[in-house]
Amino acid sequence: MDKIQSDCPYPGCFFCVMKEANPSRRRASVLKFFRELPSQDDDTHVLPISGLWNTAMAHPNDPEFINLGIFECMATLIWKGLKNRRWLAHDQNIYIPYYAAHIIGSYTMNMEEFAERAVRAGVIPPLVELLRGRLTWVEQRVAVRALGHLTTYPSTFPAVADHGEVLELAIQLASSSLEIGYSHFYQFVDRRLGYHCDLLTRGMGGAETESRKAEEWASQLQCWSLQLINCFAFKPEFLRDICKANFLVKLPGMWGGLVNENSPAGVGLLRTICQSKVGRGHVANIPGTIDALCNIARSSDDWQYMAVDCLIWLVQDANTCHKVIDKAAPTLIDLADISTLGDYKKLGDTIVTVLQECMQQSGNSCRTISTQTKAEIDELLRCKKSLKLEKSMPKEDLHIKQAAALVVKLEGNSLFSSGNIAGAAEKYSEALALCPMKSKKERVVLYSNRAQCYLLLQQPLAAISDATRALCLHSPVNRHAKSLWRRAQAYDMLGFAKESLLDAILFINECSQSNDPDLSLKQNKVPDYAQRLVKKQMRTTWLFREAALEHGGVHCEVDASDAFGQEADDSEWETASERDAESDARGEADDETEWKNHGHQDDFCEKS
Repeated sequence: MDKIQSDCPYPGCFFCVMKEANPSRRRASVLKFFRELPSQDDDTHVLPISGLWNTAMAHPNDPEFINLGIFECMATLIWKGLKNRRWLAHDQNIYIPYYAAHIIGSYTMNMEEFAERAVRAGVIPPLVELLRGRLTWVEQRVAVRALGHLTTYPSTFPAVADHGEVLELAIQLASSSLEIGYSHFYQFVDRRLGYHCDLLTRGMGGAETESRKAEEWASQLQCWSLQLINCFAFKPEFLRDICKANFLVKLPGMWGGLVNENSPAGVGLLRTICQSKVGRGHVANIPGTIDALCNIARSSDDWQYMAVDCLIWLVQDANTCHKVIDKAAPTLIDLADISTLGDYKKLGDTIVTVLQECMQQSGNSCRTISTQTKAEIDELLRCKKSLKLEKSMPKEDLHIKQAAALVVKLEGNSLFSSGNIAGAAEKYSEALALCPMKSKKERVVLYSNRAQCYLLLQQPLAAISDATRALCLHSPVNRHAKSLWRRAQAYDMLGFAKESLLDAILFINECSQSNDPDLSLKQNKVPDYAQRLVKKQMRTTWLFREAALEHGGVHCEVDASDAFGQEADDSEWETASERDAESDARGEADDETEWKNHGHQDDFCEKS
């Protein structure tokens, strides 16, 4: 140890301590370092703490530093930064509370035992002070991350909950995090704090990189706040505080954006709330939230099953069914042909059973459902009954029905080619009535073709319904490229930018993997029409858009090239459905589908 110290200009240097070959001496030196570090006022704090930050990120399950007092050291350093602003402003000490809170969060991420040690070390009070905003939004981000980890464990949750303001602060942050990130950092480039810029980019990037990272960090502040709230939502005694109408209506819009697309975000919290009777009662009273859940349930993203769960539970609950059934039933009916969704097996069968039970309950209750909803559910039940009958039907009869459906479909193709879009839609409806329920590939084509008709007839809701049904029947689920594109256009017509964006991106992904020469990307180039739609929707769904409008900022020019690595078409956007209406109505339909001009003049009828 003496030899190492003699070669280093800083006695007791942490990095020299870590080089000690003798395990006992090393442990004793590290223990001494953690005890003495908070009381030292020299300029050597940041370097070892940044080293500890790297270690905690790389080895969060290593107990060595936990046993030697790292939590006590980090908690004391945060307090020191909060109470001694002169020390905090000296040299690079401004970085220390951020690193200290991040280290606590990393070491409590996976191990309940470590979390218990952290609580005993007194980390919660200083973290709560950071959460209150005693420093800046950057420290709030890592504080809510660490507290969120502590709330996930049964043994440490009560210690966090004892600080009653934590839940309220998390709700406030979830609601205002994007506005905070925009107004406190993004909006004024020349006013950005230097240490914020360094932390965001690690010194590797200019203002553009800082801005991009600020969007990501603001989204994380929101998502991590939601995860913390989610832990409270499992406890019935906290639901009244969480289920405020002005908060519930915002939850579906808290989606993390493309920078945090894997976060359960707002719909994940809604799913937790809907698991309880009290929670379902609150959610059912917010029509806007039910509408948003229906949109998410029809989507093709990772949040779909969460929204489906919410709708099923709301319909199953006799106290909420009558409030939501007229909104939820059309969506669930569209999804009734899904076989598997993630870990959800036989989802379609579950949906049919739930809707059938709802019909039976409505017959025994004064709380009736609408005539239209009853008719739609009856039609679904009739179709499922037909599917059962087909199992005992002779193959020859099934072939006759399939051939008849093909003839009617070709008639629809002819009508479409001649410009009779409404007539074509009727023919596809007739073909669907004839086509055997088990002929899934043929029904995918018919639903997708009829969806295109509805697009041209300016009936986007009907187009979304048919495109969704096609996607549910397709194998694999949600991977039928043409239906994704048609639904993306329909969502665009309704102004549902997020849903349109996600479908457009999935459409491009499918094209990139397709063996179909009509769908595969030419020279790995994203089609111009798809780039235009993605670019438009990325602008509209920009996470800071509302904050920028509120603060009078200039809207960010989010370029589709950010998503696809190439220059996007800057021409003025024209909706694809408008172009299709002009070109498809003039074109000739051919059952051997060819997507002319990369899809904007896609020959309507697919090969069955």
